[in-house]
Amino acid sequence: MNIILFDDPVLRANLLPLTYTRPVAQIRIGILTIAEKWQTLSRELVSHLTQGYLQGKFPQHLADGNNLYINGAICPTPELLAQIKQLPVGGTLYQDGLLVALNADHLDLRSIKEVYQHNTSERVQVELPAHTVVRHLWDIFKFNGPQIREDFKLVTQGRVSQKISDPHTVAYKPEDIFIEEGVIFKAAILNAEAGPIYIGKNVQVQEGTVIRGPFAICEESVINMGGKMRGDVTVGPYCKVGGEISNCVFFGYSNKGHDGFLGNSVVGEWCNFGADSNTSNLKNNYSNVRLYSHAQEKMEDTGLQFCGTIMADHAKCGINTMFNTGTVVGVGANVFGAGYPPNFVPSFSWGGGAESQTFKLNKFYEVAQAVVGRRGLSVSEEDRKIFDQVFEETKTFRTWETEPAGTTA
Repeated sequence: MNIILFDDPVLRANLLPLTYTRPVAQIRIGILTIAEKWQTLSRELVSHLTQGYLQGKFPQHLADGNNLYINGAICPTPELLAQIKQLPVGGTLYQDGLLVALNADHLDLRSIKEVYQHNTSERVQVELPAHTVVRHLWDIFKFNGPQIREDFKLVTQGRVSQKISDPHTVAYKPEDIFIEEGVIFKAAILNAEAGPIYIGKNVQVQEGTVIRGPFAICEESVINMGGKMRGDVTVGPYCKVGGEISNCVFFGYSNKGHDGFLGNSVVGEWCNFGADSNTSNLKNNYSNVRLYSHAQEKMEDTGLQFCGTIMADHAKCGINTMFNTGTVVGVGANVFGAGYPPNFVPSFSWGGGAESQTFKLNKFYEVAQAVVGRRGLSVSEEDRKIFDQVFEETKTFRTWETEPAGTTA
């Protein structure tokens, strides 16, 4: 099999601003990204068919035959993988009107449009569990708990967990706790009675941390002293987290290291929360939360009572920032100032309030390089192409007069 994960146009638009900088299948939900789930389950390499400006960083790899195109918004199950393997050449799987998979065999399909043009054979309908399809931004945290459970089985099957050597760390239901090599615990409490707990390689769990499952933290990440992880939480690789976190997903390389509450939220890569920043995840009148939709260019009813903040890559906020219930923060936005930021902060905003300006690209790159440089990395040319494109695509959302962000930007 040669698995190529393609971006469904409708779902990709629904998942903006997170998908401005990545294919849909690079979204983390559970322990793994969707792409990593397919690779781990199938034991095959996977690649992407995505937007043209993303294809350089996330290339498509074609084989001489047996090319299977799979919707990148769908998390795999063993049953679904078995059905896809049985597809005849030209065969398709659908869930209602959603294209799930296409067996393109030897065809050289170079665009998502071509994938849809070639699904002309008889459609086979398939039933998918609700928690396996990421249709909206809020599905990422909504389905995170079930996906942690699925990934826990996938990544720990047939393996033996490391032991907790710290005598002051307490584990409840240790059979549902899996610890990779190099983990350091100091006087922590791990409670897996409500769901499994996965601790990745070289993770530090500092003094006084309390963790309730389902919970996952990936390699090289840190939970600072006194952190309260309340369940259905995923902390991606190379993150630093602290304070109180509930039902959230951090994609990776992001920091919320200080006290403050973050609930029912999604945080992209290279984000940073200032000290004592807080997110509201419940409206005072207990009504459904509305969230800004880039696809519809208006607020959309999530149908949820609990929904916090969606923060795209390289976004940051100053100390004591107070995010209202249902806030979307775009790529590269820098949020600060008195009072509550608006519920929608466009990409490359500087300030985030009524006096917002545009965070000019040259200034953005200075900050981005400083941030990734701390990890021994650099902003690549492919990254610059992506950010240049996103900056242009999001201009219409920045409705204020475009001015230099000022000497402090």
